[in-house]
Amino acid sequence: MDLARLSRSIPQLEARLRSAYRVERRGAPAAIRPYIDANEEFTLRGGKRFRALLVLAGYHLATGRSPTPVLGVAAGLEHFQSWMLIHDDIIDHAETRRGGVSLHRRMEAAHRREGLEGSGAEYGVGIGITLGDLEEPYTVESILDCPAPPAARLAALREYVRMTRLTAYGQLLDIRNGTLDPGRVREADVLDVHRLKSAIYTVVSPLHLGALLGGMRPGSLADLEAFGTDLGVAFQLRDDVLGAGFDGGQSGKSSNDLVEGKRTLLVVHAWREGSEADRGRLTRVLGNAQATPEDVERAREVLRSTGALDYSERRIAALTRRGLGRLRQSRTIPARGKPLLEEIADRLVRRTA
Repeated sequence: MDLARLSRSIPQLEARLRSAYRVERRGAPAAIRPYIDANEEFTLRGGKRFRALLVLAGYHLATGRSPTPVLGVAAGLEHFQSWMLIHDDIIDHAETRRGGVSLHRRMEAAHRREGLEGSGAEYGVGIGITLGDLEEPYTVESILDCPAPPAARLAALREYVRMTRLTAYGQLLDIRNGTLDPGRVREADVLDVHRLKSAIYTVVSPLHLGALLGGMRPGSLADLEAFGTDLGVAFQLRDDVLGAGFDGGQSGKSSNDLVEGKRTLLVVHAWREGSEADRGRLTRVLGNAQATPEDVERAREVLRSTGALDYSERRIAALTRRGLGRLRQSRTIPARGKPLLEEIADRLVRRTA
């Protein structure tokens, strides 16, 4: 089993997503159906379905068999991802997502178009939060409906609870970091957010869910967790590099993280190592949606000249080496799954989009 073979399941995953929305639509009051349609459009708009593929990988790791029995749970992780993205976009005041308008902005526009009373912005946020919440039951249902033994489903539900809780912890710390002067945010603070948020729901828990539903015992997952945590943090550090506009020509990303004021490792390192003039250049951009392209480029040059970009690349490389070392030395991760996990690691940290 390799990643290319797993990826051939994506059409089936997306068919499961469409089916879930179709079933929901049939049982919902007529006034609710347009909102379900909005969620369906958002979820199916794009994305690599990588978390879903990791559920499939975890099941194959545990069983050595085709992961067809957990296709529904893999699709359920895409509903969870939509929940997180919808709420993230509200928190970050994001205008776009996956090449389209962010969902809360779409609802704000609908408020204006339909001539509704009250504040369009408040309506968009309120409806957006609720639409995000509406995605969670799909994930829970997918685990309950999985054709796995009851004990395996219970273990998977416990993992889902842990994933949800730790992701929320990470989000809370991320929001708090964003309110602090960059000089008060430590590297450890940034990495704590990445461990609790990105690593858990991007890598660790998707792998665990598939493995648990495949019959692996919770007590045998420590090595898989250590591997997933290292690679999940490296994944987010790579995302931060892309989000600052580096490799932008290939990834299609801009410097959104800078104008959104995110306290990434790049920013924290540059602030610590830079001069007062460097900090001034960063200050003109961080959290400033009106920053000029020239100011953004000067801020990006600070990230280069202070060594922040090189430092982030070194941290990515070190975490990747450690994670792969743990994988290769592990006696609890089945040997049949190690080549697939190595391929997943490469995809996580070497991507340009």
